Amino acid sequence: MPYNGNHANLETASGKWHTELLAGLIGYLTTVYIVVVNGSILSEAGISLESGMTATILASFVGTLLMGFFTKLPLIIIPGMGINALFAYSIIESTGLAFQEGLAVVLIASIIFLITAFSRLGLLLKEAIPESLKHAITVGLGFFLILIGLEKSGLVVSGEHTIIALGDFTSPTVIVSLLTLFLAIFLFIKDIPANFLFTMVGGTILAYFFGILDTATNTATINVDEIIFIPAFSAVGDFSFWLAVFPLAMILIFENMGLLNGQLQMLKRDNSYKKAYQVTAFSALASGFLGTSPTVSAAENAAVIASNGKTGKAAITASVLFLATIFIIPWISMIPNTAISPILIIVGVLMAQNIRHISLDDLSEALPAFLITVMIPFTYSIADGMAFGFIAYPIVKVALGKQRELSTALVIISSLFLFDFVMKIIGL
Repeated sequence: MPYNGNHANLETASGKWHTELLAGLIGYLTTVYIVVVNGSILSEAGISLESGMTATILASFVGTLLMGFFTKLPLIIIPGMGINALFAYSIIESTGLAFQEGLAVVLIASIIFLITAFSRLGLLLKEAIPESLKHAITVGLGFFLILIGLEKSGLVVSGEHTIIALGDFTSPTVIVSLLTLFLAIFLFIKDIPANFLFTMVGGTILAYFFGILDTATNTATINVDEIIFIPAFSAVGDFSFWLAVFPLAMILIFENMGLLNGQLQMLKRDNSYKKAYQVTAFSALASGFLGTSPTVSAAENAAVIASNGKTGKAAITASVLFLATIFIIPWISMIPNTAISPILIIVGVLMAQNIRHISLDDLSEALPAFLITVMIPFTYSIADGMAFGFIAYPIVKVALGKQRELSTALVIISSLFLFDFVMKIIGL
């Protein structure tokens, strides 16, 4: 009888391992698209596509491994969508910082994030920033990703007499982009597991048949300086450098708060929040040395949880699979923009859904929020778009006699944004 009992325990343990491994595999397949998508965005910030993909793989491996070992949670950590756009297009492209200088911004923003994880500063910031502005930032990021996806697909181009115009719908690139977008929408609406992965595969096949896929053999090599990056602090004395740090730190803090709260509630592990929040902060910090925009807890962790992943074994499984992805970089680097752009568009739409959380019947909340959502894509700068809303918020509140709703911290933040605008006007 004792033997039978032990046998039963072994079967139970084996079953748990099997479940966790399967959940980790599903989580990996659901999030591996980030390697190509984030690599593509990073390549526009001044490094090669292969370097961007390598950095994405290593950051995902390190962050997910830390989460699995130290929190025993089945959560995957990957570079955040929206945050990568902020890094590439606002921090690097708009300010003119070099890539390594941008990594210094990531490093300092992550240190601030880390401080909030071990102090009450996080709670102070959470209470100081109105919910409408938090949601507006997410919505604005969503519209920005949609615009980037439309540009990468060729569906919109610079207009001759307008800011933007429709692309050439007779072009094979645009036709493939449209077909891939329809495929992506179908797979997503049907809730097909790993739908983004299948979108990239299907989009690449379509590009091949339409003759727009570069099938040249890729002999990409990985150098040591493409694995470990040294952030450069040469621009740390510029005021614009610190104004780049602020929005990145704020988004890191609020996005991880929201993601972890929801995911831990699904797992019924609310008591693990503090440790998980601290691990995400350390992971974001490591991103500055690994050469990528900061990592966050993946939104796709819902798929891991739905697959009955309950422990760190699932996360460790996914982390090992991410590391193994480094061996197929020469092949996945062939995936064209036409297969990536639909993912950016769908993720952008999902982020834009947060508009339902903005109180539209209160003008003092709605007007500044809409300024953020509109100005982020229209200025092609997340920091500048945020500035319009943060500056407008106290002005509108005072105009409507609601100044008591303003916190001291928010007024200081708004003043910093206003000061930056004044410096730009006078050319400093």
